[in-house]
Amino acid sequence: MSNVIKYFAGVDVGSVSVKAAILSRRELLAWELAASGGNYRDTTRKVIDAALARAGIAFDRLSGIFVTGLGAGNTPFPARQVSDISCCAMGSHVLFPSARTVIDIGGQFTKVARITPQGRVADFLMSEKCATGSGRFLQIIARILQVKLEDIGSLSMQSEKPVEFSTNCAVFAESETVSRIAEGTRPQDILAGVHRAMASKVGMLVKRLKMEPDVVLAGGGGEDAGLVRAIGNALGIEIFVPREPRITAAFGAACLAESEICDLDRACQ
Repeated sequence: MSNVIKYFAGVDVGSVSVKAAILSRRELLAWELAASGGNYRDTTRKVIDAALARAGIAFDRLSGIFVTGLGAGNTPFPARQVSDISCCAMGSHVLFPSARTVIDIGGQFTKVARITPQGRVADFLMSEKCATGSGRFLQIIARILQVKLEDIGSLSMQSEKPVEFSTNCAVFAESETVSRIAEGTRPQDILAGVHRAMASKVGMLVKRLKMEPDVVLAGGGGEDAGLVRAIGNALGIEIFVPREPRITAAFGAACLAESEICDLDRACQ
């Protein structure tokens, strides 16, 4: 049995940000993220180099790299491409072994998956291509309200009278938000209403998939405490959130890389 330590990387090239995770023996050593910008290749290189620097590891020490996300085909180095839902499922499983349902709220879509006790995807559903089913909706409302995106969760939780939106369409909801502002409705009540509307759509996806606890919420949506609470209320269940929800898929990609390489190489043991 060899004592050689092997290192693995996972990269999630998303529409909003690029994330990289470095691990060994399922332990997260370092991570990094940056806005995707207009050049996936350059951003991906910068992000993985920064993560490796944090870990104190040279690029050529990596035994495997798995990449996922919208821009996975634009990486500047050889890497195995895997689906983002598989990566998110594995990352959630490693962080929460009791997880059986995973909700991934990203910049463009929301994905929901039932996973096996081994962290594999048993079944999944994805929201239709509408902003109300993704983090993009929150960005739109935050811009209209002139509120920082990172502040909307705590502000929403201060609401005493959430707005009831009369539509599930992002375009009409945007117009409705402008009208509510003109009426003098408080920003926290508008945000709480937005969170309820999103939670309703997520809840329908989860119920169609026949939810099984425990439920993990990953992706950028996991950083919004108001949204997490709204989804928990809609489902009537506690929601588990990773400490760094946005890197869940990148972490899962690295876990999959380690699993595949170590299945073939007993030196990882």
